[in-house]
Amino acid sequence: MAPSATDSQTDTPNGDTLTTQPKVKATPVVINGGSHDTQRAGSQDASSSSKLDKYKNPSLYVTPQHTIELRETSIPKPSASQVLIHVRATGICGSDLHLWHRGAIGPLIVDHAHSLGHESAGVVLETGSAVKHLKPGDRVAIEPQVPCHTCFLCTAGKYNLCESVSFLGVGNEGSIRRFMTHEAQYCHKIPDTMTFAQGSLLEPLSVVLHAIRQCEGSVSIGKPALICGAGPIGLIALAAARASGAWPLVITDVEESRLDFARTFVLGVQTYQVLPTKTPLQCAEEIRLLFGCAGSRNVETGIPDANEYNAPTTVFECTGIEPSVITAAYACRRAGVVMVVGVGRSIMNNLPFMHLSLAEIQLKFINRYSDTWPAGINALANGQVLNLDSLVTHTFPLEQATEAMALCADRSKGSIKVQIVDDTEIDL
Repeated sequence: MAPSATDSQTDTPNGDTLTTQPKVKATPVVINGGSHDTQRAGSQDASSSSKLDKYKNPSLYVTPQHTIELRETSIPKPSASQVLIHVRATGICGSDLHLWHRGAIGPLIVDHAHSLGHESAGVVLETGSAVKHLKPGDRVAIEPQVPCHTCFLCTAGKYNLCESVSFLGVGNEGSIRRFMTHEAQYCHKIPDTMTFAQGSLLEPLSVVLHAIRQCEGSVSIGKPALICGAGPIGLIALAAARASGAWPLVITDVEESRLDFARTFVLGVQTYQVLPTKTPLQCAEEIRLLFGCAGSRNVETGIPDANEYNAPTTVFECTGIEPSVITAAYACRRAGVVMVVGVGRSIMNNLPFMHLSLAEIQLKFINRYSDTWPAGINALANGQVLNLDSLVTHTFPLEQATEAMALCADRSKGSIKVQIVDDTEIDL
């Protein structure tokens, strides 16, 4: 999201920089279940029961020509291990904008048209013959990855690192559509008290929960934490750190409006606006002052800060932008943890290697998540641990999915999290 969708620089919700000029194709294109209207893990091109024949299945497609368009697609039939879902809410993620604007996320390239979306919740309409734990009418949040279950990573419980994983909306059919099939194992029942909007927020929350888990205890009561980037992921990291007892908290961003939002979202948080005229080290020194450091250190000559202990033990870097990662490295307490959550460029230079090495600062990374939906559901179920509702600033009906994407890409509109919803009554 940036000054406008056609400006030369656009930042995604995770802070990733986009530099192309996207196009929106608003006219629906009717297709008949072609070769790219299938999900690698399922059977998206099969027809479903005759009861659904009266309904359409609009789907938001991205093309290799950097266009997005709403297409009419066939209604899938679940395999034995799958369920058919009426998707009720889907959040737009920074990766959706990447696939639209740049046509790629790292090595993953849009080489064929496919639908977008992976932050979703909905209602089960039909179950495959082998599905026992779900039934029609169940409300579910969708974990969008389906691993192979046989590689050494899957068998070790690290299925998020499976190299054969099928992920919704990234080279495969996504969830910005009315009807979709998905492996039942990765559909998590949500309580009746949880809205579909909240169920959709479980996906970005899972990113943060996985990141906190990988920090291995550095996020806890009374330990200071810094969050770099006040997009949706950064704001969720801020709320989760607060819920974990981390304090004091500081969050950074280039836009004052996002920092204004952060101050109302988590009361008591301190904010720091990043200015392009300052170096990452200058920014880091000023950020450390907010935590109570003395400002007496000299990184180049090795002079320590008198109050080094006050520096943040954990830094969540939620932009993936190189200067911000460097700032995070300089801001962190010696023996602390820098957790890079944001998705950045394939090659990153200028990291202060010896500073990280001599200070024994752990530079860590995550890739998606594993086994986080149950904890996320517990945290959001009644709002007593986390309440992320205010993050959803804009909603659009499915029929206006292209307009939703355009608004999300336009930072001047002030959106935080944009969701696409479908309230169509399905009569079975």
